[in-house]
Amino acid sequence: MSSRISAPNLALVYRAAAERFGELSAFATRQPDGSFSPVSYARLYDDGICLATALIDLGLEQREHVALFADNRLEWILSDYGVLLAGAADVPRGTDITDAEMAYIIHHSDSRFVIVENQAMLAKLDRVKRDLKLARVIVIQPPADLPRGVLTLAALVEKGRALRAAGDRRAEARIDAIRPQDLFTIIYTSGTTGTPKGVQLTHANMASQIKNLPFSLRPGERMLSILPVWHSYERVFEMVSISMGACTYYTSLRTIGEDLKKVSPNIMASAPRLWESLYLKLMARVEQSSPIKRALFRAARTTCCHVKRAERFFKGQELDTVGRSLSENASRGVAHAIRWILCLLPYRILDRIVLAKLRAAVGCSEFRGTISGGGALQPHVDEFFNFIGIPVLEGYGLTETSPVLAVRTWGNLVIGTVGPLYPETEVRIVDLNTGEILYPDPSRRDRGCGRRGEIHARGPQIMQGYYKNPEGTSTVLRDGWFNTGDIGMITFNRCLKILGRSKDTIVLLNGENVEPIPIESKLTSSPLVDHCMVTGQDAKHLGALIVPSLEGFRAQGVAAANLAELAASSEARAIMDAEVRALICPATGFKAFERIADFRFVTKPFENGDELTNTFKLKRHILNEKYDALIQDMHPKSS
Repeated sequence: MSSRISAPNLALVYRAAAERFGELSAFATRQPDGSFSPVSYARLYDDGICLATALIDLGLEQREHVALFADNRLEWILSDYGVLLAGAADVPRGTDITDAEMAYIIHHSDSRFVIVENQAMLAKLDRVKRDLKLARVIVIQPPADLPRGVLTLAALVEKGRALRAAGDRRAEARIDAIRPQDLFTIIYTSGTTGTPKGVQLTHANMASQIKNLPFSLRPGERMLSILPVWHSYERVFEMVSISMGACTYYTSLRTIGEDLKKVSPNIMASAPRLWESLYLKLMARVEQSSPIKRALFRAARTTCCHVKRAERFFKGQELDTVGRSLSENASRGVAHAIRWILCLLPYRILDRIVLAKLRAAVGCSEFRGTISGGGALQPHVDEFFNFIGIPVLEGYGLTETSPVLAVRTWGNLVIGTVGPLYPETEVRIVDLNTGEILYPDPSRRDRGCGRRGEIHARGPQIMQGYYKNPEGTSTVLRDGWFNTGDIGMITFNRCLKILGRSKDTIVLLNGENVEPIPIESKLTSSPLVDHCMVTGQDAKHLGALIVPSLEGFRAQGVAAANLAELAASSEARAIMDAEVRALICPATGFKAFERIADFRFVTKPFENGDELTNTFKLKRHILNEKYDALIQDMHPKSS
């Protein structure tokens, strides 16, 4: 029987977790010597309700918003406890926020209370606070010279403890007054130079994510946390962990290798980049080993692939996007059966002497799996880890959907998809040009499986809307259906497969969201560029398709009769490379992950009715299809 806590709001989840899991470790913080210091569920809740009491005493109102600028650490979740137990909602972002973003989020979210992590964040706040209406500033890690009027998180916890010792129970009254439709958070999308939108998520949104998770954690299991805690994906995972009594260990990219071995986690949330990086390291280690070890690894990998592919086929977990016939399935079944019979014994032997050591070497000897989100896994990486016994359960969703819409499970792990839909979630696939509903189509026997179009979703996890932005809300949310802006299909395995994006946002392999329009605008401001499109969905870095300007390059002394001749010029490429680097850089307001790492010249201008709409907007899906070879050349899939 599952120990999962089900409650209509997160404050009740926190309270129930303290009562049910008591002295079990809830969170563990990495110490300078590499050890982990845990805190129990009972202690975390006690500190949290003390903080809530102090915040109420300072004047924090029910349903008010509190800005929280900090990275993964125990005090982040303590701040979250304090804010939510006080009946308020937090507005979180990480410490990499710019001054302008900080000012905008505080002002737009109407936050009077601000919690920051350290002295550097206090300095950012000091630079922008002139035009803000702040009531209280609280710092988690105070500097030696604490600015006047700034409060410390630790002091507030102790103040609340004293108030509660004197009989103060205002926090309990606040908890009882929380309604399911109340906000628990506003998460501002990480736009680049554009205006971020505040995604309003309710207690009911998060409660549905906890209730509907199609698998369970066991009390005392270990969860490794590496993704930004303010992001909806990591956050829902921590809420799930709390609701089931697991312990979350905070790690970082710098120490992940060591901490995987030290913690030996049972489960973790992750981004695709982590697994690709680990894959490349493992392959490099194999190549540096002796010829005998290399041969054993290749034999283990080959036999493993044949056995696992056969087993997935017979379980109905082989990707099917076309609806294979009985005869086709029969012939595939015979081939898989022969490979399985031939490879099973050597696979089991090689698994013990090769693959088991590999799992232990990366700290995955007790690993039940990872849920990967924030971008697509490369197929060969996906298959590799799943086949060698490190399950990767890819999921899919957006901040606006709390975030999970679909996720693989151990019992339904179709590689190449993001799994079946989340319970209580509906999806329809819509034709981009006509608006016709392609799936579900009751007139078709297959209901429209295998037909590609734009993904619209409906369910209890869909956001309330964008804060103070009814126009933005109405463009994506109609009659309860949320337009994800992604292109996909329902496979004949009844799983969701993501095929691309119909809207502009690019998600890099490391999970960073990039808005391409500001970058494209900057590039086309150059006299050397007529048109361009930024690329990089699910890739390590950004690239660009560039239609160069003949006139612009002639002014630079590069004579060419046409675009093809210009594209073949090494001199033109060198000039453009320097121009791109100068235009897209920190000095011009762009972040490191927004730089253009590579580009390709396009030898045909973008034209209305073809690559451009009547309002001169890029038809990205057309360009992606037309120039797929150039895009793949910029973003090769490693193997």
